[in-house]
Amino acid sequence: MRLVGSAEMRAIDRAAIDAFGVPSLALMDRAGRAVAEAARALAAPDGRFVVVCGGGNNGGDGYVAARILRAAGRDARVLSLVAAARLAGDARATRDEAERAGVPIDEAGALGGLDVGPGDVVVDAIFGTGLSRAPEGAFARAIERVDAARAAGARVLAVDVPSGLSADTGRPLGACVRADRTVTFAFQKRGLVLHPGPSFAGEVTVADIGIPPEAAGRVAVLCELLEADGARALLPPRRPDAHKGDAGRLLVVAGSPGKTGAAHLALTGALRGGAGLVTLAARAEALALALFGRPEAMSTAVPGTGPLGRADLQALLAAAKGVDALAIGPGIPRGDETGELLRALLERARLPAVLDADALNALADDPVRLAGLGVPLVLTPHPGEMARLCGTTIEAVQADRLGVAAEKAREWRATIVLKGARTVVADPEGPAAVIPTGNAGMATGGTGDVLAGLVGALLAGGLAPGAAARVGAWVHGRAGDRVAARLGQRGLLAGDLGEAIGEVWAEWGR
Repeated sequence: MRLVGSAEMRAIDRAAIDAFGVPSLALMDRAGRAVAEAARALAAPDGRFVVVCGGGNNGGDGYVAARILRAAGRDARVLSLVAAARLAGDARATRDEAERAGVPIDEAGALGGLDVGPGDVVVDAIFGTGLSRAPEGAFARAIERVDAARAAGARVLAVDVPSGLSADTGRPLGACVRADRTVTFAFQKRGLVLHPGPSFAGEVTVADIGIPPEAAGRVAVLCELLEADGARALLPPRRPDAHKGDAGRLLVVAGSPGKTGAAHLALTGALRGGAGLVTLAARAEALALALFGRPEAMSTAVPGTGPLGRADLQALLAAAKGVDALAIGPGIPRGDETGELLRALLERARLPAVLDADALNALADDPVRLAGLGVPLVLTPHPGEMARLCGTTIEAVQADRLGVAAEKAREWRATIVLKGARTVVADPEGPAAVIPTGNAGMATGGTGDVLAGLVGALLAGGLAPGAAARVGAWVHGRAGDRVAARLGQRGLLAGDLGEAIGEVWAEWGR
């Protein structure tokens, strides 16, 4: 499913109007009718409607909705935040039409409380997708009144996006309407999918307002919501005559004393991910515990003790001989030379690799050098690791997860899996993907190690980095959802994910 931001939606609208001759008033009329229909579905049989209108096209949609509701015999009125004299274009035309239809319109110069209660509906038509700064003055006060009306029992319907919410990032820009339902137009908006946007939007429906597909096709697709069918299509079934070599050989570089569980979980992800042969490379002192209960995995000891460094390059290159992909990072012993070692290993081995955890931390001093290695890479940072890689703060990363991931994927020439609520997968080229699976119960130690092994197995099996990252992230989240359904989010452990990954493959027939 395509996800659009504010600039893309403006461009699509403009293409429909200018290139394909769709009247802008016709688009607004269809949008307003969709709002009216949704508002009726939210209201009690005798419920009243108050449509709070701003000054732009969002307000114009609201005026249309109020007129349609009034024509249907419902008690509908408008609270206008912008005087008629200040309106222009379609918004002014729809207000004039609403007035001629007998819709009561109250000016909100001295904005008081909204006279609504249980069974009534407040329609938020204050701001649309183009808002880029915090609401102020009467607009901020109106948002507060809408939320107060909801607290008093009224239902709230947002038009396109809840007012105050960024359509691009899903972050509130300041005061923000919290809706029970949002009707958005033509395409799902990124801000309604990226957290915390869904908690402000409520139930979201996408209304077709008659934009020609050819108009949308003129605007590049920058982001998609990866749904089950799309993820499954990226992973073909195995051939009936496949053998373990066909399924891929993966070398996992992971684990150290005190962090043997990270290696064990990465092995679990790799084996359940379908790799034909999985080998763990670690210091000898970490191997026994890391391999316990995983007889399917092989191992090779990295001589010496302490952090991985330059002296370990030849041993790791020897271990990588004959494998198809690498998974590096969960629980590795990191020191001053680890980043230099990993860059040399990647450059010399010339293998697809997934880098996680301490591998990312080891490379955080100069991630731009990854772009020059010329090997297919998947990076799987959580927000803290991404902040270290970017030299910024977690807050800055979380403020625009999609934008940060997409920018750095291009800069570092690597696929980035930015983990968290609604994981983002960004490629050096092509659209990014938002992963809808997963839950808060996965915020527990070790789940990322399982993902690293899973993505590594998919790389070893022949998937390109973008496909491996998308399938891995989707299946990992779905496995977490299956575990949470059985054990609750609080009861979810990273070790539970392995079996659940197998259950997802069974669902898919893979």
